[in-house]
Amino acid sequence: MKEKIAEILAKNIQKLAAAEISSAELAAKLEIPPSRELGDFAFPCFVLAKSLSLAPAEIAEKLADLVSGHILIQRAEASGSYLNLFVNRPALAVAVLEEVLEAGDDFGTASKTGKQLVIEYPSPNTNKPLHLGHLRNLTIGESLARLLEAAGNKVARVNLFNDRGIHICKSMLAYQKLGNGAEPDKKSDHFVGDYYVKFAELAKKDENLETEAQEMLVKWEQGDEETLALWKKMNGWAFEGFKETFRFLGIKHDRDYYESEIYQQGRDLVLQGLKDGIFQQRADGAVVIDLSAEGLDEKVLLRPDGTSVYITQDLYLAKLKDEDYHYDDSLYIVGNEQDYHFQVLATILKKIAFTKKISHLSYGMIALPEGKMKSREGTVVDADNLVRELIDLAKEAILTRDGEVEEKDAGRRAKNIALAAVRYKLLSANIFKNMVFNPKESLSFEGDTGPYLLYAYARASSILAKVPEAAGDYTDTAALEDAEFALVQKIAAFPDLLAYAAESRNPSLVAHYAYELAQIFNEFYHACPVANSENTNLRLKLVEAFSVVLRRALNILGIEVLERM
Repeated sequence: MKEKIAEILAKNIQKLAAAEISSAELAAKLEIPPSRELGDFAFPCFVLAKSLSLAPAEIAEKLADLVSGHILIQRAEASGSYLNLFVNRPALAVAVLEEVLEAGDDFGTASKTGKQLVIEYPSPNTNKPLHLGHLRNLTIGESLARLLEAAGNKVARVNLFNDRGIHICKSMLAYQKLGNGAEPDKKSDHFVGDYYVKFAELAKKDENLETEAQEMLVKWEQGDEETLALWKKMNGWAFEGFKETFRFLGIKHDRDYYESEIYQQGRDLVLQGLKDGIFQQRADGAVVIDLSAEGLDEKVLLRPDGTSVYITQDLYLAKLKDEDYHYDDSLYIVGNEQDYHFQVLATILKKIAFTKKISHLSYGMIALPEGKMKSREGTVVDADNLVRELIDLAKEAILTRDGEVEEKDAGRRAKNIALAAVRYKLLSANIFKNMVFNPKESLSFEGDTGPYLLYAYARASSILAKVPEAAGDYTDTAALEDAEFALVQKIAAFPDLLAYAAESRNPSLVAHYAYELAQIFNEFYHACPVANSENTNLRLKLVEAFSVVLRRALNILGIEVLERM
């Protein structure tokens, strides 16, 4: 709406200045007055005083005369140095609705003229199943990918499996000591994770176990056949479980990288840096880099026994992703506990003359009402178990409310509702801050929740299915109620909101918008009956446009709508 008003202003300012004026700049200057009595928009004319060589009050008066005859302007008033604009609500509503309904699910989507981006998530270790923290990572990563695509960028979704290293050896060592060759008797990644917890329990009693795990890593890097055979078996179990979870959540990556396949190239890169004098070798044999001049600490790149650390493969992977995608920016979706790691990574990449941009989206950690989760103590909430429990609760609620629903349909709807509950809660909380997640609260059908948004969409679908169009053209509407126009305004704000959220790389803004949109729709629903109204056709189009925009916003959040709850 600002764009349309700005275009009108630009054309009329040109009559005063005989020069082209940018409507985008004018749109940025438009203000929303604090009360309806002062208009729908206000333009501060003092921003034009210098270029027009006129007093702001004189500019306001001249523009008021010029724009008053436009079809979208009901009236224009000069108020000191401000031009107050009262829009022609029906005309503007028709213009907005036509634009939304013509664009459909592409409304708000920018043309494909953006950058090539790579987004890496969730990059799990293969020593435990995906947990609630991974679920937040996956939710943010997928939503951000969709948001940046909507802004016109080309996005590659990639995942790094951290499938080697000391943590993996800990699960392997516990299985070697306690497993007795057992095969998984549960979801296979959960089976592997049990042994990671068992290692922590054993290590409390045996202080030598940490040393044994490090010795196992040395054997792995040396190619010991027995160690490699155990590694392949347990990693296979982990991968099988991860892929099942990804399929269930609808997560697809364009490419998977494996630490086990790239750590050696990372090691070679470090050794080359050692020869070039970029890195140093300590007396104990470790290869390090001193970053004290950059305000950071000394960083170990190769341990004294020659084994690699995580950052070793990260150095090479940054280059490999560029070879694969020639990216403009490589984004890492990783929690804020790793802020320091990415400061170090970016600093070292510059020192080895790798100039491509990398960005760390540092999201907040997640805790339960009872406190922080700890994998090694077995106090994490597994993603699979959490979602399954919420599905069961949602299914029970559906069957209680609708005794005629078929079991299969109830299950399908329950999955949608459960995933909407989790994804919305994880995104509506500011992604850059730590959060507490209460599973049962997320499933509420009232308040700021995913199910509330699904219910608003289902309500709109029900109206569209039940209310027939009346005689006449919806464009003939003479006036709009406040509740109608408020919904028009919120719908019209969607493209700008998407653009700003993409620029901020913050899908939480889309979640907040979706909730506000649903609230305004529900106010409209109660204030403006659609059936048998003088404005039935306009209101039907408004409901349809609302459905388009809410569906689009929820899609950005990774939430699939339901026509019926």
